[in-house]
Amino acid sequence: MHLESLRIFCDVIRWASFSRGAAENRISQSSASSAVHQLEVRLGVKLIDRSKRPLVPTLQGQMFYEGCKDLIASYQALESRVMALENEENVVGTVRVGSIYSVGVGHLTGFADCFRNKYPQAEVRLECLHPTRVVESVQEGLNELGLISFPQKWPDLTVIPWRDEEMVIVTGPKHPLADHPSVGVEQLTGAHFVAFESSLTIRRAIDRFLRKHGAQVNIVLEFDNIENIKRAVMELPDAVAILPLPTLEHELASSTLSAIRFHDDSLTRPVAIIHRSAVGLGLTASRFLKLLQACPSVSASAGLPAAKPLTAGSAD
Repeated sequence: MHLESLRIFCDVIRWASFSRGAAENRISQSSASSAVHQLEVRLGVKLIDRSKRPLVPTLQGQMFYEGCKDLIASYQALESRVMALENEENVVGTVRVGSIYSVGVGHLTGFADCFRNKYPQAEVRLECLHPTRVVESVQEGLNELGLISFPQKWPDLTVIPWRDEEMVIVTGPKHPLADHPSVGVEQLTGAHFVAFESSLTIRRAIDRFLRKHGAQVNIVLEFDNIENIKRAVMELPDAVAILPLPTLEHELASSTLSAIRFHDDSLTRPVAIIHRSAVGLGLTASRFLKLLQACPSVSASAGLPAAKPLTAGSAD
């Protein structure tokens, strides 16, 4: 039984698709189907229910998948360690990273490019997901590392604080507040506010912050991601939002949005790296984690007036 066939099977199950599993291994869909079929013949059982879309593993297939994914991960980690004995820069294999959209799209692509330049035989597979799915994907072993904001305590996950991002008021360039270097939180009272959906932790943190200062806003729209919130503020000239400053880098550079600091208090978005506690990281994942930890600070504050020194308030 070839390890490559086991890897193809695991990727088919992980993506619930023969075509995506094949693409992951740079082979044709028919080759991926043939590899799984050969495993089924060898084991004498059906591993995948092909009558359902998306594909689902049979009971036997799920059991086989749970064992194989850890086997493959262990082999890849061993292979990387052995090769690194000859040359510590000789890192091979793939690290899978799940991230919330605002961190993955905005910053992790740069880290991935830097990692590939340093380790040409290594690959970073970045998947941008809803916050809940980031956690689940790491717990299920689909991703080795996860980037999440407002981390909690999970019994099966290790949480590594990465950085705290200053949160600011965001407006269009013609909004009355746009020319202010900083404002008090209470000045948002009555503002037309574009908010995060109420189910998100970041929304609850912002709500608490506003209540603390007695600021009552008029919520006009709600979204589950930062990009849609930015777009709404651009299109609604009288709207405001509160967003992490590093996520505004491109908009501030192009002057399509303005960022205003709070002068009477501060609010930050903590971002953390997560991985499974019970499963050791492979060499490739460990090196990528090391790269992230070496360069945690990302600033979009160029051109913004300095805020008065403040003690950062806990957002969650």
